[in-house]
Amino acid sequence: MNITEIINKKKHGSSLTDDEIYYVITNYISGEVTDYHMSALAMAIFFQGMDDKETATLTNVMAQSGDQLDLSEFGNLTVDKHSTGGVGDKTSLIVAPIVASLGAKVAKMSGRGLGHTGGTIDKLESIPGYNTSLDFESFLDTVRTTGIALVGSSKNLAPADKKLYALRDVTATVDSLPLIASSVMSKKIAAGAKNIVIDVKCGSGAFMKTADDAVKLAKTVVSIGKMCGRNISAMITDMDTPLGYAIGNSLEVFEAIDILKGKGPEDLKKICIKLSSEMLSLVFGGDWEERVIKSLDSGNALDTFYTWIKAQGGQLEKMCCNAEHHYEIVAQTDGFISSMNAELIGKAAMILGAGRTKVTDSIDHSAGIILKRKTGDFLSKGDVIAELITNKRNTLKHAEIAFNEAFQISDHYQSDKKLIYDIIR
Repeated sequence: MNITEIINKKKHGSSLTDDEIYYVITNYISGEVTDYHMSALAMAIFFQGMDDKETATLTNVMAQSGDQLDLSEFGNLTVDKHSTGGVGDKTSLIVAPIVASLGAKVAKMSGRGLGHTGGTIDKLESIPGYNTSLDFESFLDTVRTTGIALVGSSKNLAPADKKLYALRDVTATVDSLPLIASSVMSKKIAAGAKNIVIDVKCGSGAFMKTADDAVKLAKTVVSIGKMCGRNISAMITDMDTPLGYAIGNSLEVFEAIDILKGKGPEDLKKICIKLSSEMLSLVFGGDWEERVIKSLDSGNALDTFYTWIKAQGGQLEKMCCNAEHHYEIVAQTDGFISSMNAELIGKAAMILGAGRTKVTDSIDHSAGIILKRKTGDFLSKGDVIAELITNKRNTLKHAEIAFNEAFQISDHYQSDKKLIYDIIR
């Protein structure tokens, strides 16, 4: 088998066989297939695409390129949720205890934030003592006793995807649908859960900017998951406006706890109820929305959250938001907030210290933004729109500029936006 022939075959639009895909990925990991070979193939895939069978094979081979979690002792009870990335998205902290309180098992690996999107592991590491690096037996034992374990991704989880993603980032092939879908799903397949819900974000703060593109990705990941033997669905949700009011790691943990206490913003609560219901439906069948709401109202989900965090060493009583500088952004005129750009708001939070521009950057867990108003709200001149929070005073002006570019005020507002666009099964 010859890599140049495989590149040429895909360049002309032909489908690759399972053996050819296996050859490419295994030899890319070993170094026999070079970066310049893989760059050429990635560009050929970008222009010619891959069919569902090719994409599923690529996903499986990348999943098998490193560690794979064996969760078989939990049978069909394991369920995972993945978001394609957004601003203020702390849903994993909420849905995990909800579904665990109702009998499912959430054995989950999550990542760190990069750019304008936040990472679940960064949020959890804002809790003093929380251990994101359990060994495998401790990981399983935590699932057995609490129903949840949530840790950082193993360095050897789908290493072929990590290597290919780094190459795509510098060859302008990140936005290839089959490569996006196989990247997402290879890590989920390797992580071992039998049931998977993918939250495909759509809008200014998401990777998929339009509903059409989000639907295409959702259909592709669902097709891949089924071909790989998983029970899977995808929920397409809005990310034009940040989710909830808190943006930043410790701020988002506190907001997640508010939801579990029956308080907090309605948009975040609604999405978490829908995601939790969908996850439980995949595991057990049937409609779970009423039981999800009952778990929240009764405090069972909150109790499960506390048990889980304590089991992984977290000390919530020691957690605080103690940033030194707080700065209010106020409305300069009357009117409705007619639109918000979630990506720019996320970048403002990143400037304040809540995010990172490269993987090696450190972050300030207490930094971030608290929104006081959102799209559709009416403002009077002088009303506070948001509070910027940081330990770096010199970041405030730059963050204010980014935030002020992120919203529009007009004399009317008419919304045709949905919070949840569709569910693909």
